[in-house]
Amino acid sequence: MQIFIMRHGDAANIAGEDSLRPLTEQGVFEAKIMGQWLLQNSPKLVDVFVSPYVRAQQTCANVASYLIKANLLINQPKTLDLITPSGNARQVHDFLDGLLSQFNETDCSDKNSAILIVSHMPFVSYLVAQLTENHQMPIFATGAVAIIDYDTARMKGQLVDVISPVQVEN
Repeated sequence: MQIFIMRHGDAANIAGEDSLRPLTEQGVFEAKIMGQWLLQNSPKLVDVFVSPYVRAQQTCANVASYLIKANLLINQPKTLDLITPSGNARQVHDFLDGLLSQFNETDCSDKNSAILIVSHMPFVSYLVAQLTENHQMPIFATGAVAIIDYDTARMKGQLVDVISPVQVEN
């Protein structure tokens, strides 16, 4: 099983409620670039989980538009209140392990299926640390995606790479 953890695209710096900050034009561009990258590099996505914050929702919508056209989404994206910037990575790890325990062997076989999580810094870094054996905690550029090869039996994974829109664009 692969787990893709994505930071939302660049967001506007506006006064007011943090959860209402929208993507900038650059953020939309980053989401589209990474949607194309996921289209070319992702197996079928069993589930997509997205933060309820506007910028994450917009990022997810842009990414999902590419995956839906290619029939790479098994289920529609689901909003998950646990994955906000101040979310608890251990709680999300437990949630994912519970979810993955319900899948059959074929659903979770290596490289045949994946989960995508669209969230925020610092949560995405904490989640990668929580899910990996070496507790790696990468810093994510806006729009970046971490790839984890996750062993559902051991409930830990290996960080394969972190891909940013700048890398994909060049």
